[in-house]
Amino acid sequence: MAGVFVLFAVLLLCLCADVRAAVSTSPPNIIIMLMDDMGWGDLGILGQPEKETPQLDKMAAEGMLLTDFYTANPLCSPSRAALMTGRLPIRNGFYTTNDHARNGYTPQEIVGGIADSEVLISELLAQAGYRNKIIGKWHLGHRPQYLPLRHGFHEWFGAPNCHFGPYNNKDTPNIPVYNGSHMVGRYYEDFEISRSSGESNLTQLYVRSALDFIDRQAAAGRPFFLYWAPDATHGPLYASRGFLGSSRRGLYGDAVRELDDGVGRILGRLRERGLDTNTLVFFTSDNGAAMVSRTQGGSNGPFLCGKQTTFEGGMREPAVAWWPSRIQPGQISHQLGTVMDLFTTAAELAGAVPPSDRLYDGISLLPTLLNGTEVNRPVFYYRGNELMAVRYGLYKAHFWTWTNGEDERSKGIDFCRGEDVPGVTTVQQVNHTDSPLLFHLGRDPGERYSIKPKSSEYKQTMQKLKELVAVHRAGLVPGEPQFNICDSAVMNWAPPGCEKLGRCLKGPESKPYKCPWTH
Repeated sequence: MAGVFVLFAVLLLCLCADVRAAVSTSPPNIIIMLMDDMGWGDLGILGQPEKETPQLDKMAAEGMLLTDFYTANPLCSPSRAALMTGRLPIRNGFYTTNDHARNGYTPQEIVGGIADSEVLISELLAQAGYRNKIIGKWHLGHRPQYLPLRHGFHEWFGAPNCHFGPYNNKDTPNIPVYNGSHMVGRYYEDFEISRSSGESNLTQLYVRSALDFIDRQAAAGRPFFLYWAPDATHGPLYASRGFLGSSRRGLYGDAVRELDDGVGRILGRLRERGLDTNTLVFFTSDNGAAMVSRTQGGSNGPFLCGKQTTFEGGMREPAVAWWPSRIQPGQISHQLGTVMDLFTTAAELAGAVPPSDRLYDGISLLPTLLNGTEVNRPVFYYRGNELMAVRYGLYKAHFWTWTNGEDERSKGIDFCRGEDVPGVTTVQQVNHTDSPLLFHLGRDPGERYSIKPKSSEYKQTMQKLKELVAVHRAGLVPGEPQFNICDSAVMNWAPPGCEKLGRCLKGPESKPYKCPWTH
């Protein structure tokens, strides 16, 4: 077994050496476009019948479509932390031990956030001479020590939390919007989002901010990293006036169409400034579409369930890579990839070397993007502190299954709306460790027909998968959990910059408590 892994490592080193020789000596610009709750099936090129993503479809036609690309967790904050660190949430601390297999994130009352001990890709790129900007949703902690300008970003326009609200600023403050290190207003007050019509100009502001950043970096002639993370497709949904009613899919479709248009404008600006041939742009999503949103949510295509679950619909994401002159147009890759690979890929492009004192879960995708190479590697599906499933090749084994509880479903909260599969989409946590549920995702992408445990196919496959899991567990050192403690006193009562605006609010006394994660 050890010999196989040594050979695998040598193969990767050789491939990466070939790739580095092909990459320009001028450091390439890097743009990561991370959507919010956008499903695999929301792109026209992936089968969405209304075909309302012409710019993304064009981007794929000019670059590479990755059909088997995954998030690291079926919820927003852990997924984003994994992207930024190249490490699973169980390693970087974005999980909870308050209960078994519970998804956690960073609402206003969370005390924790991204630890200083974690090294973010923004920090590595800053050290390599890049100018870095994040636009949109951060979600790695809202307290001052966790904000992006403390972690390698030079510029920021966006918010630390999701755009929930409006709140009364007494029990709960409205979420602040930052420009740089200081707030410039709050959602629903200075940055309007109509809860009746869904009208908001936020996506337009995020697009303009991206275009301005590109223009300034082009003029300065320096490499840049742009992390574009708009959140219009996360409920409550929003779109600007010019896009409201433009889709056959309702408000969610309006939001997708506006984001698609924004992608086209950003790629167009790169061409106008002559930066397209030296810029890698990677488009993906933080987790699957939210089935709980019913008609106000996206599509996960043929895959089972959605956001919050470790079924394919919760974790397989749309993914497109674009780099004219480097990535050959019209390619489709079935390479297993994850958001953590973006960390490793960006670091290699910049010539940055991550610290060697920790394990990383990402691999460089450059051999795939530039040479079309595909290598076998496992993908691990975590929900909170539990390894729920593993995929290798076309096989996926579930060690635990769970959607969400019957009490929530009775209230209309259903993460697998209309897709119940007996014995698979269980409403209680079911331990299958002794006899994992095994699926062949090529023959059965919907995870409906498990392979019989007595078959030779099952026995041979499970032997390999269990070996991979054993190796993974042997090297696993969980990080300090960041989602255990909550406190209303740490909400966004008085963010940096509130004094200048006269918008500071008085919060309650500190009363820490154990965060309740229901699913």
